[in-house]
Amino acid sequence: MDYCKRLADSILKDMLEAKGAVLVEGAKWCGKTTTAEQISNSQLYMQDPAKKAQNLQLANLNPSLLLEGKTPRLIDEWQLAPKLWDAVRFEVDKRNVFNQFILTGSAVPASFDEISHSGTGRIARLLMRPMTLLETGDSTGKVSLQKLFQDDNGIAVTNESDLKRIAYLICRGGWPKVLGASEKIALRQAVDYYNGVVNSDVSRVDNKERNAERAKRLMYSYSRNIGTQIKYEELRKDAISNDIESFSIETLYDYINALKKIFVIEDAPAWNPNLRSKASIRTTDTRYFVDPSIATASLGLGPDDLLNDLQTMGFLFENLCIRDLRVYAQEIDGQVYHYRDRNNLECDAVVHLRNGRYGLVEIKLGGDSLIEEGAKTLKRLEKNLDTDKMKSPSFKMILTAVGDYAYKREDGILIVPVTCLGN
Repeated sequence: MDYCKRLADSILKDMLEAKGAVLVEGAKWCGKTTTAEQISNSQLYMQDPAKKAQNLQLANLNPSLLLEGKTPRLIDEWQLAPKLWDAVRFEVDKRNVFNQFILTGSAVPASFDEISHSGTGRIARLLMRPMTLLETGDSTGKVSLQKLFQDDNGIAVTNESDLKRIAYLICRGGWPKVLGASEKIALRQAVDYYNGVVNSDVSRVDNKERNAERAKRLMYSYSRNIGTQIKYEELRKDAISNDIESFSIETLYDYINALKKIFVIEDAPAWNPNLRSKASIRTTDTRYFVDPSIATASLGLGPDDLLNDLQTMGFLFENLCIRDLRVYAQEIDGQVYHYRDRNNLECDAVVHLRNGRYGLVEIKLGGDSLIEEGAKTLKRLEKNLDTDKMKSPSFKMILTAVGDYAYKREDGILIVPVTCLGN
């Protein structure tokens, strides 16, 4: 199969032009190695069964030998030999030129004892996520997030997606292996990924034995609380209701940290703007997986199940939208936050750029009543922002699952089906 271009391609190229090395990290199966291979001129695969033992021994005895090769040189799954980090950093300093190494990793190192330098100024970091709808060909991309920040929001675009298709896309996920596959095979990918996480990866990340059934129960509870700011203690209580054994808060943290280390969980931090009112802002992160299909696999749900439970589908659709917004925002140096205050005024997503510009986003399945509800939220939040101390929002958008058009309402709010959104 031909290489499917990724939005990370240009980011990686730009980073390499400004740094001696780039670390590309992210969940297994999201395409890190394949993307890095496109730009590298030599490769070292640490997991190659025929050379793994030799590679690990060299990493301990003479790591500089592993760095020899045409540049940029790819070092895949570098975290298997953490000493390579300092070796790369030293080699970058020694050569004093950019565009030397690409490191890829699907987990953080089990231990940092063998790493003495942070790599600051030498090694840049790129977080790569599963594919967006634009990358899988399921979005036209005619509404550009970047252009919305340039005040180019006089949009008028047709849309052809329906709720059945969106339910499938949630369950299928953005795994590269789904490309060109039948729906049956494509849906199987997320289930296989989930099984690998609970049965192996959650323990192998730091070589600490963890119970697969307990990992399943935790991920089940996490999935049931997607898009909420549930506190860990409440999450523990929810998990323990399905666990005949004790489940301490320390154990919960241990399992969650393991899932974060392998990039399964990616919560959204709270947005903290300047407000006209004195409403305090809730600071708990909002719970998400790096891809919504992990949640559907954990819950044992398929597309038809989502169509029969639109409330659950709404939360999982939110996770899909957050995934895509994160990837699109990454290209324009932005980050995605969540807002909620003590009065329960809540905004699903705030896309905030480094230059201070931001956009407010509500996420709804669709329908006039839900869209009006989202519009009221956006207007209330905008009115509550102290624009004497910060900029006004660049745009206010309701991201929907369905709808015949992407358009701008008379009140300035954008209605955009997710299958029209792009970078």
